[in-house]
Formats: sequence, structure tokens, C-alpha cells
Amino acid sequence: MTLRLFDSGTSSLCTFAPLRPGRVGIYLCGPTVQAPPHVGHLRSAVVFDQLRRWLQIGHELDVTLVRNITDLDDKILAASNTAGVPWWAWAARQERAFADAYRMIGILPPTIEPRATGHTAEMLAFIDRLIKRGHAYRAGDDERDVYFDVSSWPDYGSLTSQETGTLPGDEHADQATGKRDPRDFALWKSVPSDVAVGEASAAGAAWDSPYGPGRPGWHLSCSTMILRYLGESFDIHGGGLDLRFPHHENEQAQSRAAGYGFARYWMHNGWVTSGGDKISKSLGNATPVDDLLQGIRPIDLRYYLGSAHYRSNLELTESALRSAAAAMRRIEDFIARSANDSRQTADASKLPVAFRNALDDDLNIPMALAVLHDEVRRGNTALTQHDARAGADARDAVLAMTGVLGINPHEMPWGKSTAGPLRVERALEILIAQALDQRAQARTVGDFRTADRIRDELDAAGIVLSDSQSSTTWVFGEANSA
Repeated sequence: MTLRLFDSGTSSLCTFAPLRPGRVGIYLCGPTVQAPPHVGHLRSAVVFDQLRRWLQIGHELDVTLVRNITDLDDKILAASNTAGVPWWAWAARQERAFADAYRMIGILPPTIEPRATGHTAEMLAFIDRLIKRGHAYRAGDDERDVYFDVSSWPDYGSLTSQETGTLPGDEHADQATGKRDPRDFALWKSVPSDVAVGEASAAGAAWDSPYGPGRPGWHLSCSTMILRYLGESFDIHGGGLDLRFPHHENEQAQSRAAGYGFARYWMHNGWVTSGGDKISKSLGNATPVDDLLQGIRPIDLRYYLGSAHYRSNLELTESALRSAAAAMRRIEDFIARSANDSRQTADASKLPVAFRNALDDDLNIPMALAVLHDEVRRGNTALTQHDARAGADARDAVLAMTGVLGINPHEMPWGKSTAGPLRVERALEILIAQALDQRAQARTVGDFRTADRIRDELDAAGIVLSDSQSSTTWVFGEANSA
């Protein structure tokens, strides 16, 4: 099998070949933990979880996935100052919220999840290397800030196919006196000289260095953690499309200027949008994940986030979420209908060829889902025709495909925390439907005493009925029994 991926570094479809046979190293830019996660944050996690599962299951590769946590930057300092808590406590609180959200929608834990603040000594060594190689300089008051010299690296701009002279400055960089060029970006940010290192304030988020107390720049932390955990060269660097510039451009420039090969392939996922606009906290259109999950099951949200091609944008609407929930329910209903306790986990040998071909074609998830739903329909037809063998074969294929996509209802986290409640929910729906049928039959023959009794029994259980001329609907209300 040949896996082809779109390398956003060269803007071309490439045949993927691991740097080391049988092993793949992936670095995924993780969250900056300034606030609780919203649905936009989870898109990238789902995309690269699907990639990881396909490399492991479909290609039997040993994957090392490093997903960092940026636990200190200007936005975190501002948010913690507003909240009136130490920056490190604020970051830890948001980090836990991200971990909960990832776990809830079935994201496999990364192989390594390093925090930026745990690698300051290595960052200082990285800065020293850049200075010695002529790609960084000291600036600012008493030369206590350090910047990367963009003009010293002719290849700057190659990742995003931009001419160096047309590139804007880095909005994350301090515009300090002594900065040579607005495109130069911070490697080390100083704090006032009278601030004690470790002081319990925003200004005290600092470490000792040869340049005075300060903290590393945002871009430097990723390059340093990549070097530490994946080495000088590695396979795939991933992240959201919005990170291509300046973050990934700056990462690549400083790492290659330091003499390292860095990423061999780049992959960038599209945004989750609302009304065509990117969902983000700064635009005020970001619904926290916890709020969103009040109206949709985690497995349905996972399906929705992983339903589009990873390079396309994904519009968030109520109808899109309902469609995802309905599609997921069709899969679950077939698996339940064809229940066989001896077959509950994914078996890669059962994957249809068309499904494999779809994922080998730059992770063509829409095509893979089409194969999955075709198999569900085939299996349902077989069961209707009492063809147990064909139904079992279809179930094996469906379980294998949902395992790759992370939506097998028998696997973690669904198998432990979701599949049980889903079965209860489905059983309840069936029982209520039966009660409504009995009530409708009683009303048809004029047996209103039985019809009223059924309504009262449902009402006592917290099931509130609403009759119209054409149908009866129900919702959960308050149970009225003592």
C-alpha cells in the first residue's frame, strides 16, 4: 500500500516514506492554555488522531506523536491577571480542561506531551547556538532581549511561499527598541531588572539567563521540544492552517538556521467556521466544548469533527450536528442489530479495499465514510434477508472501519463510558415507542381509560407527551412519582 499525503510545505501531493523504516515521528502543535477549549481546538486533535490510527492500523507503523502544551505566553499572563490567580495555576486549570475534552471525544493520548516551561535550559542552549551561527542578536535595554535575524536566513518565507520582503512582522514579537527589522521575532523576552525570578506575578514569570531574567519566545519552545523528543529531523509536523505564518515559518527558519533538518512533511488542517468565519475566542464566536456537549453526545461530536476532508473548512451548524448524530446512530443501530459478542473490536484484515484506498489518498475521510455507510446498508440488507454470514462479514468490516476512525462504540472511551448509556438510551426509546403505539391503538378503538393510563404512567416516569392532529411527541420532564 502506498500512502500519499499533501505536503503543505511544497504544496504538492507526495508519497509518504518514513525517515526510519517502521517508525514515524509526528509533532503536533498543541494548545496554548489561556482559556477552556472550544470546538475549533478539537478539529486538529481529531484530524491527527485519525492520521495516527491509520498509520498504526493500516500501515502497521510505530508512531511517536508529540503534542506540546504552551503553558506560558502573553495571553496566558493577561488571562491569569484578569482572573486574579497565578499564571501557572491558571495554565494548569485550562490544561486539565483540554485533557478532559480530548479524552471525552476519544483522542488517543500523545506519546509525549511536554510543557514549554519544562525546557527553558534547552531553549537557552538553542539561542546560544543561533547567536554563534550568526542568526540571532541581542537587543533592547542592556541587550537583554534576543531576536532571530530574518535577513540572515535567505530561505525564510519558503514554507508559506512568500517573498521575504513582503512578509509582515510577527504580532507575537515585542517591538522593542533596538529590534533591527519588524520581521525579526523574539527568542528571549526580558522582564524588568527589578523583578525577582519566580515572583508570584505576571512579571515574575521569568527564568535566569545569560541575558538577564526573562522568558522564551513562543516559536522557540516548539523547535526545542521537537529537537528533544524527535531529533534533528523527523517525519511530519502538523497543526491548524492559521499556524503556518508566522509560527511554523519561524519554527522552520530557526531550526534549519541552527543546522537541523527539521520536518520532512507538513500537514495543516482547515478551520471550523461559523457563518464562514473561523471560530476563535478573539472573534467571540467560540462556544466552549462543555456547553456544546450539553446538546450532542461526545461520539457524535467526534463524528462531526472527523467527517470532512482535513484540508477543508468545516462549517458548524445545528443541522450539521444533527446530521452527524443521525449518521452515527445508523452505524450504532446496525452494530446492535447484528450483535455478536465474539466480534467487538477492530480487525485490520477486515478493512475493505475501497476504505484503505480512500485513506491512502491523502486521508480522504469523506470517501472512507461513504464506504462505511455502504457497508452498513449492505449489512442491514443481509440481516433483513436472514443472511447471517453476510451480516456478520459486514459487521466485522464496520467495526474495523469505525476503529480506524475512532468511533467504534465498543472501544474506549465509548465502550466504557458511552456504549452502556447508549444502549440504555436506545432501549428506552424502543419502550417509549411501544407505549405510544399501544396508546394510539387504544385511542383508535375509543379505549380512553387505557390511553390515559399509559399517559399517566409515562408522566410519572418523567416522559411528557404532546399530541397533535398527526402525531404524538415526547420529551423528558420531571418525574411525578413519589
